[in-house]
Amino acid sequence: MKSRIFLAGVGGQGTLTATNLLGFLALDQGVDVCAGEIHGMAQRGGIVESALLLGGYMSPKIAPGEADILLGFEPLETLRALPYLQRRGLLISNTDPTMPVGVSTGRETYPDLEEVEAKSRACAGQASFVPCKTLAAQAGTVQSANMVLLGALCAAEHEPFTLNALHQAITKHLPVKIVDINLKASQLGFDAAREQ
Repeated sequence: MKSRIFLAGVGGQGTLTATNLLGFLALDQGVDVCAGEIHGMAQRGGIVESALLLGGYMSPKIAPGEADILLGFEPLETLRALPYLQRRGLLISNTDPTMPVGVSTGRETYPDLEEVEAKSRACAGQASFVPCKTLAAQAGTVQSANMVLLGALCAAEHEPFTLNALHQAITKHLPVKIVDINLKASQLGFDAAREQ
């Protein structure tokens, strides 16, 4: 049950919370976990990357072309992280952008979302694209978009990530006051990915 998972997002999206929760989920299933993260700009909307390695890896590093799974919490970051995904790997991406400051101020342009999806599908063996912020708002708060993405991951049936195991991890490891909304968000992500 060895897996290398690369997670890419921007500050404020809960990428590190999602990484930790997936790690706890795996540990609860008896799987060895090794994790690492880069989050120097996390509080400023900058790039946040983390790695989760399951099944006995000794280092939390993932080299280009090694990730079995790529979780993109933001479409542009999905595009930037594509080199880490192994050929024919699993890709799950949010389709709701979070505009960088350069785009918001008009100095830069954001890539076309259809282009992001086309390039992603060309690299991945299996891919799902889910409007995480939109579904999170339906669940009750856009802050649960990270759980929408994790729910979509569970729809891919990649052990040990099942919806039941995710719901158990949410209930066990997240603060009680946000459990229900995150359960709902993950269910919405799961259902949306299953419909694709």
